[in-house]
Amino acid sequence: MTIALYNTASRTTEELRPVNAGHVGIYVCGATVQGEPHIGHLRSASVFDQLRRWLMYRGYSVTLVRNVTDIDDKILSKSAEVGRDWFAHAFKYERAFTQAYAALDVLPPSYEPRATGHITEMIELIDRLIDAGYAYPALDDSGDVYFAATSWADYGALTNQRLDDMEPANDADMRGKKDARDFALWKAHKPGEPGTASWPAPWGRGRPGWHIECSAMSTKYLGENFDIHGGGLDLRFPHHENELAQSRAAGDRFANIWMHSGLLNVGGDKMSKSLGNSVFASELFDRYSPLAVRYFLTGASYRSILEFSPEAMDRQTASLDRLANFLQRARQTLGDDAPALPDVSDAYVGRSVDVPDEFAAALDDDLGVPRALSEVFATVTEGAKLLDSGQDRNTLSRIVAQVELMLDILGVNPSAEAWAGSGANATVESALDSLVDALAAQRSAAKAEKDFATADAIRDNLASAGIVIEDTADGYRYHLKDS
Repeated sequence: MTIALYNTASRTTEELRPVNAGHVGIYVCGATVQGEPHIGHLRSASVFDQLRRWLMYRGYSVTLVRNVTDIDDKILSKSAEVGRDWFAHAFKYERAFTQAYAALDVLPPSYEPRATGHITEMIELIDRLIDAGYAYPALDDSGDVYFAATSWADYGALTNQRLDDMEPANDADMRGKKDARDFALWKAHKPGEPGTASWPAPWGRGRPGWHIECSAMSTKYLGENFDIHGGGLDLRFPHHENELAQSRAAGDRFANIWMHSGLLNVGGDKMSKSLGNSVFASELFDRYSPLAVRYFLTGASYRSILEFSPEAMDRQTASLDRLANFLQRARQTLGDDAPALPDVSDAYVGRSVDVPDEFAAALDDDLGVPRALSEVFATVTEGAKLLDSGQDRNTLSRIVAQVELMLDILGVNPSAEAWAGSGANATVESALDSLVDALAAQRSAAKAEKDFATADAIRDNLASAGIVIEDTADGYRYHLKDS
């Protein structure tokens, strides 16, 4: 068994060779909690959750660290605009992100460090860089500290850029810089900023730059050399480029593989605040069930551009409905013989089945989810034939277990307890159950009175609405027609 992943740094697909045998350490850049989570944040979280689940299935123990950036320029600016303490503003949106991740059944990270809880580690890292000659206090004695971009020969290696072609760093004023491309490691406290948004340091009170935060937090929890660093494609430059440069310059080997999830387009344009086309989690969950949202995020290769539109959501929801209908019918048919649900919290230990070889090969090859989903639907087709024939319950039970295991690894198993009893789907399904139950009772009464015309009319009316009702020895069951 070999797992291969595309490494942004080398621009090749490489075999995963864990630093520590049997264990994979992953650092994922989390949210800067300045405002509401949007669909791009949800995509990145879903991608690395799938990777984590697959690694767990493959027998690895996984430590996943996802940070919270709870202090930076944007948080200070946004909180001032609304007249809220910066730390209260950050905590408000940190909770919004936590709720959005939970709604999508993204597993909680092993650790979720906040930047403000790791100022000491950041100061120590900056000191190491100054001592090694790669960083310097601002020339104007302002209290800022900068990384000297020209001092690190490999600066630009992650994004394959030449230093001469790079734009000036825009995270700090030019004051006190040796070179316009030097980026801030420490930002001095400025007049008018809250005193609570600064910490004592050898260079004066201030706060960390954005990039130094992740270098300090990732190595604290995963060590100076770890397996995977992940995040959205938009973070490659300058954030991840700067992380890599400062960490290597400080003497850390840092991440072996860099993984980046693709961007989102809305209406054919890249989603951005400047265009005003951001799609926020709260809006999505008002219109679609969290399961439908997660399934939509699952439909494309993780490195590809994902096009969001209501039409795309409808197409993916129809595919999800096909899976849900099959599992509902099969479980109704199997009754007490239905298999136990897969349990990711136990790393799928003690499972009754394994995933098909083609599914495993797809995910082993750079997390090939579209190809893996094709195997899911092929298995569903096989199961539907057994369901229609009413034969071989043992094989049907095995297929249900396989389908649910595959979907659980992808984070989209409609039978999972995570999707039960909450969200729009649960409300709709409860109402539908009640309506079908009432009509089924009327149909049963009509049949008992030998009023077969009325019984058939009820059945036909349900069918015209896309609902198939079937008589069984125990009463009835129903399912929605496949699209």
